[in-house]
This record gives sequence, structure tokens and C-alpha cells, in this order.
Amino acid sequence: MASVSYFFIAVVFIFGCCSNAQLSPNFYASTCPNLETIVRRAMTEAVIKELRIGASILRLFFHDCFVNGCDASILLDDTPTFTGEKNALPNQNSARGFEVIDTIKTRVEAACSSTVSCADILALAARDGVVLLGGPNWTVPLGRRDARTASQSDANTQIPAPFSDIATLTANFASKGLDAEDMTVLVGAHTVGYAQCANFRSHIYNDTNINPIFANFRKIGCPASGGDSNLAPFDATPVTFDNDYYKTLVGHRGLLHSDQEFFNNGPQDSLVTTYSRDNVAWRSDFAGSMVKMGNISPLTGTQGEIRRNCRFQN
Repeated sequence: MASVSYFFIAVVFIFGCCSNAQLSPNFYASTCPNLETIVRRAMTEAVIKELRIGASILRLFFHDCFVNGCDASILLDDTPTFTGEKNALPNQNSARGFEVIDTIKTRVEAACSSTVSCADILALAARDGVVLLGGPNWTVPLGRRDARTASQSDANTQIPAPFSDIATLTANFASKGLDAEDMTVLVGAHTVGYAQCANFRSHIYNDTNINPIFANFRKIGCPASGGDSNLAPFDATPVTFDNDYYKTLVGHRGLLHSDQEFFNNGPQDSLVTTYSRDNVAWRSDFAGSMVKMGNISPLTGTQGEIRRNCRFQN
């Protein structure tokens, strides 16, 4: 699999550990030394079974980190006395991959009981999904703990929406400590995966900043009414982690309104153009921004808990 240079991994290590001194790539070195092997093996099995799952796990990690930090709150199931985030609008009937995380957690618990958080498992699984689809590797700082709480209302307001304009997106990312460059880098995760018709219908039927041939083609699978859950890929290589997504934006073939906002005669046009031409630069920047995103407000030390089952509080 492709990987970044040793120099870049060292840079990521320094950046990652210094952005939150309580996180460390060696956090489980003595308590669960085979952790990364266990996670990689389970993710390899899952991706072989369904290539799309790599993108799904990556999306879970994004949606987790953007709601009050990377704390595995998205993994909590609703109960008669608890409302989680799985049925928030950005997640309902679209967030997937929970069973893969369950499998990994079961195997990790068998190897090192009550030691590794679901939040760290999700961070590692997201990285491995990217690598298994041909994307860059990076060192994941570890030591997150799991939330005992979740917020459906925050999930509804804090996760970037597919209908947002660039100003709204920029403010949203800035509220998480991510700058405009991080935002433009991370949206490239849309190089893998699919979107539902309900999320891109208004773009292909109403927007003008879209290639009309592309819009008409997407209308075949996304009628003006009905077919809300019909899927379409973000780019032409939906199971390969490459810079094709940026090429689609330059060609005005962004699937979502929010996608095409990154190439719309605005401040991000230059960086999008750069990434459309330089896959190596984007891969390196993506790895760095993923470390930065993974450091959004983690619970550490004695905060939260180490869940025994990722779906429920202990």
C-alpha cells in the first residue's frame, strides 16, 4: 500500500503529539502492543468484503470528531432513556460501518480487556480504511477516551451540511480549530464513497455552477421527486483514494452543492487547482490535516470512560 515518506511521518508525529501532549502514538505500547495489527487485519477483511466500507468508516470518524470532539459519541445506540447521534439528520439512514467497529472492539477486548477506547479504534480504523483504498499512511496519536454522553441536536448543527456555502463551511471548520486549508484538504475525502440523491438533488436541478451534461446524467438516477436514497459516486473512482475529486470540481462536476463551493470563483480555487494537478501534495497534506482533526477536543486522562461495548455506556 502507498505510504508517506519517513520524513513526513516524523513531522506528523511531532505535530500530532504537540497539538495535544496527552495523546501519543505509543500510548498502548505496553498495555495492548498488538492493537494496530488487530485493527488493520479486521479492516482488511472488511474492505475485501466491501470496498465501500473504507469510505464509510472515514465518514464515521469525521462525523464523530465534528460533534464535541473525537470521543466515539457517534457509536452510542439510542435506548429508552438515552438519545444518541445516530438518528441526527446527517447520520440517519446514511452513517454505516458500526458492525465493523463492533468486530474490531470484540477482538481488541479479547486481546486487552477494558484498555483501548472506541474513540481510538475509530481513529485507527479510519486511517486504515484510507490506506487500504490506496491512500496515504500516517501515525495516529492515541489515548482518547470515550464519551458517556452524545448530542443529537449538536450533530444536527455541527456537522457540515451538503447545502452549505463556502462562508458557512469555513466558519464551521474554524469552530473546530481547522483553517481554510485544512477544510479544502479534508473535503478531498469525498474522493471515495457515495452520496444520496436527497443530498444532491437541489444541486443538479437548481444550481448554475455545474456542468449541464453532468447534471443531466445525474438526473437519470435522481428524479425530481422520489428516489431519495439512490446513490451516486462523488467522482469517477469511488473506491480509489486519489485526487480525481479535485479534477471533478475543476470540471464543475461536484456532486454536492457544498463540493462545488470549493471551486466557485472563490478563495479555495487556487488550492483545488493545485491538488487537481498534484496528487502527492494533496496526499501529504491530507495526512497532516487528519492528525489535526483527530485532535479535536479528545477526552483524556480520567475523563469519560473506556467502553466495553462501543454501542453503550458501561
